[in-house]
Amino acid sequence: MTRLSRETFWGPLSFLGFAVALAGFASDRLHKWWMLHIYDIPARGRVEVTSFFDLVMAWNKGVSYGLFEAQTGTGVVILVCFAMAVSIGLALWLARVDLRAIAIAIGLILGGAIGNVYDRIAYGAVADFFSFHAFGFYWYIFNIADVWIALGVALIILESVWPGLFRKPEAPKTNAR
Repeated sequence: MTRLSRETFWGPLSFLGFAVALAGFASDRLHKWWMLHIYDIPARGRVEVTSFFDLVMAWNKGVSYGLFEAQTGTGVVILVCFAMAVSIGLALWLARVDLRAIAIAIGLILGGAIGNVYDRIAYGAVADFFSFHAFGFYWYIFNIADVWIALGVALIILESVWPGLFRKPEAPKTNAR
């Protein structure tokens, strides 16, 4: 049986991970506030930025790609509880990592996840704005929090596929007399 201790909840890179999470959350909140209340994207509708990128207003009541859409308050609570459970799991994982890149990756995922949880609690859905498209194909609409989550997952996948990718090479040992 594992005994709970301070190390269960806080590790050598926890501060770094939580600082990244806070920065990710803050950047997401600031961007969403600006898009909703200053730029007023709901009133503008679709804004064509380039031939392949638009700013839009979309409320995502589900998770990625609109899966598991929550139609009721109970559904929103379930999605919030699930996201919070995943966030707690990530925070516990963060206490055990020994690689800065993974701590940063977990922080990015945490910051993005908590940014989207905030939306679910405040609005009942997640505010999404970025729409890329080409040749009649529209990719899913996303936000800054989704960018942080995807970047964090990509870093973890890279380290999983190429272990040691983010580790510093050890200095050659010399015979000291």
